[in-house]
Amino acid sequence: MIAGLTWLVGFQLVGELIVQVADLPVPGPVVGMLLLFVLLRVRRYDDEGSIVRAGTALLRHLQLFFIPAGVGVVAYLGVLGRDALPIGVALIGSWLLGLVAVGWTAVGLERLSGRPRDDLPAGGTT
Repeated sequence: MIAGLTWLVGFQLVGELIVQVADLPVPGPVVGMLLLFVLLRVRRYDDEGSIVRAGTALLRHLQLFFIPAGVGVVAYLGVLGRDALPIGVALIGSWLLGLVAVGWTAVGLERLSGRPRDDLPAGGTT
């Protein structure tokens, strides 16, 4: 377990280092996670490895990661109440844009792969 956590923190630090050196506009943990993903795909890491066990243990306690966000909401409750309309419009608008982007991406990947959807009738229309 300690070895797996060490690997996870190590990849986060490597990601931070790469972002600082290359001056990338991406968070360091995201770069570290991408590097870890590449390592796991290249090495064909099994489910009994220390990294997977540590990740599974962290996922079991995922709800604890929402405590700082909850504290932030409570701390800025006045600001949220005062600016409720623009925040609500931004949330709904970004949700709709994300939904459209995922839909277009799915359709594009479907066309790119050349495989038709399974849920369509034989004619291809609904």
